[in-house]
Amino acid sequence: MTGTAGGAAAPQPSGAPGPTVADVLVLGGGPAGRALAAACAEAGLRTLLADPAPERAWTATYCAWPEELPPHLPATTVAARPEAVAVLPGGGTRALGPYAVLDTAGLRAHLDARLAGVTVLPGRAAGDDVRPDGHRYRVRLRVPGDRGGDGGSSGGSSDTAPRNDATQVVDAALVVDATGAPSRLRPGLAGGTEQTAWGVVVDERAAAPVVRPGEAVFMDWRSPGPHRPGWTDWPTFLYAVPYGDGTVLLEETSLARRPGLPLPELRDRLTARLAGAGVTVPDGAPVERVRFPVDTPRGPRHPVGFGAATPLVHPATGFSVAPALGLAPRLAAELARYLPHDPAAATTAARRLLWPRSARAVHRLRRHGLRTVLEMPPHLVPDFFDAFFAGRSGRAFLTGRDDLTGTLAGMAGVFRAAPPAVRTRMLRSAAAFHPNGR
Repeated sequence: MTGTAGGAAAPQPSGAPGPTVADVLVLGGGPAGRALAAACAEAGLRTLLADPAPERAWTATYCAWPEELPPHLPATTVAARPEAVAVLPGGGTRALGPYAVLDTAGLRAHLDARLAGVTVLPGRAAGDDVRPDGHRYRVRLRVPGDRGGDGGSSGGSSDTAPRNDATQVVDAALVVDATGAPSRLRPGLAGGTEQTAWGVVVDERAAAPVVRPGEAVFMDWRSPGPHRPGWTDWPTFLYAVPYGDGTVLLEETSLARRPGLPLPELRDRLTARLAGAGVTVPDGAPVERVRFPVDTPRGPRHPVGFGAATPLVHPATGFSVAPALGLAPRLAAELARYLPHDPAAATTAARRLLWPRSARAVHRLRRHGLRTVLEMPPHLVPDFFDAFFAGRSGRAFLTGRDDLTGTLAGMAGVFRAAPPAVRTRMLRSAAAFHPNGR
C-alpha cells in the first residue's frame, strides 16, 4: 500500500538532514484523503499522504444517494442498492427512492490500489504544526511511537504515559486537511451540534420486523418505547441498512442536537425499540458508535479543507464520502495547473472549485435548515420530517451540494406540506436567517 513512484519524494530516515519535499501533503487517510492523494499523484504531483495509522482497517458504514456517486467507481465499492423508505410516527411509510450502501472494504481496496504514486507516511499534525515558510509550508509530522515508561509498549506502559513520538518535517507547496470532522487541524466549536448514533449488526432474518428485504429504512420516527427515567425529550429514529452480505445495521440515531445526545441513552433506546419489535440481538453482536459535528463552518483558505473537514458533511444526513470521491479528480486537476510554482494560485483555485457561489448558498441554506430543526419543539420534529418527505422535492435538499434551485424547491415543498404549528416555527426561523453567514 505504501509506495514511492511517479517522482514522489521518499521520506527521510530518522535524523537525516533536510525535510521531505512534496507538491501536496494530504493529512488524513480516510476515503476523502486517499481519493485526493491518488488523484494528485495521477495528475503528476509529488504527493505525500500522512495518517496516524495508515494501515488501520476502516469500520464506519458509508452510504450515499446513487446520483452523487462518481461514475468511475467499480461495482466492488457498492455492497447493496436498496430502496429507501421513511416510516412516519403513525406507522405509514414514504418511498424515498434508490439508496446505496458502500462496501467499506471494497472502497478501501479500490483507493489503495491507486496509491502507487503516493508516499504514505505514519504521522499526524495539529494546527500549529503547519507553518508558512516563504511561499511554501513547513509541516511537522508527529510519528506515533511507543508509550513512555520502563515497560515500553508492553507490561509497564499506561494510557496516561507520554508517547515517545518521533517527528518528521515535510516541505510542501500546499497542505490539504482531510482529517475528518472534527478537523484535527482546527478546534471544534464548543458545544457544537452533533449527530450521534448507537447501532448493532444482526442477521437480516432477525431484523425482518423492522426492515424488509430490499429496503433501507432511512428514518423510522415511531417511538422507541415508553419514556424511561433519564431519557431526554429529544426525538430519535431507527436507521436500518443492509450490508449486502445477509446482515443489517440497526442504529438508533439522533439527527442533530446541541450537545449531541449521549451514546448510553441511544443504546438504551435501541434496546427498548428492538425488544418491543421482537428483534433479538445475539450476545457479542458487532456495535457501531457514531459521533461527529454537523454544523462546521467553512474553514480558512489554507490548509485546504477536503472531505468532512471542508466541510462536505450534509447536516441532514451526515454524508460526505460521495461528494469527496466525485470532487477529488477535479480538485487534483486544478492543483496541478499551478503547483509547484504558484501555491497561492493553487489555493485560490481550490477554494473556487470547492466553494462556488451556488455551493456557498446551498451550504448556508442547509445550516439554516439545521437550525430550524434544533429550534423546533421536540414533539414537532417528527411532523417536520413528515412534511419533509411528503414530496419528491425533499430529495433535492439531500443531494446536489451546488444545486441552489433544487434546494430552494425542496425547502418550499416542506413548507407547503407542513402543518400550521411547524409552519409557524419555520417562519420564525426564516426571519432570523442570515444569507451571508458561513
